[in-house]
Amino acid sequence: MKRILSIALVCLFAIVGMAQAQTKSDGVEVIYFHGKQRCATCMAIEKYAREVVDADFAAQKKAGKVRFRVVDISTDEGAKLAKAYKVSWSSLYVNKWKGGKETRNDMTRFGFGYARNKTDEFKKGLKAKINELLK
Repeated sequence: MKRILSIALVCLFAIVGMAQAQTKSDGVEVIYFHGKQRCATCMAIEKYAREVVDADFAAQKKAGKVRFRVVDISTDEGAKLAKAYKVSWSSLYVNKWKGGKETRNDMTRFGFGYARNKTDEFKKGLKAKINELLK
């Protein structure tokens, strides 16, 4: 009897875990990659991307539909993710996750072109991209 109960509990936790993983994966993920040393533009990309997610998508962030992640590519864990994305320096990705599948959007050039000197345009463009991917 204990064995059957144990197996039933393991199955239940597995099902709940898969359901949560599915829910967590659906949505938009903003990922900012960086190395140990960062220039002023790199820091601006992180700062203003975080502001957009925190201010303009607070409800979606709370619900897990929009996520912001900072990845230090100089760490072992960060290096693995950077390799998967083929990233070797500061980069900005805005990705859609649906049904466990990821659609990547490299916005690095956009970030470097606007974040530091045209901050309002950067925020507006990032917000528009996130809104587009939430549909």
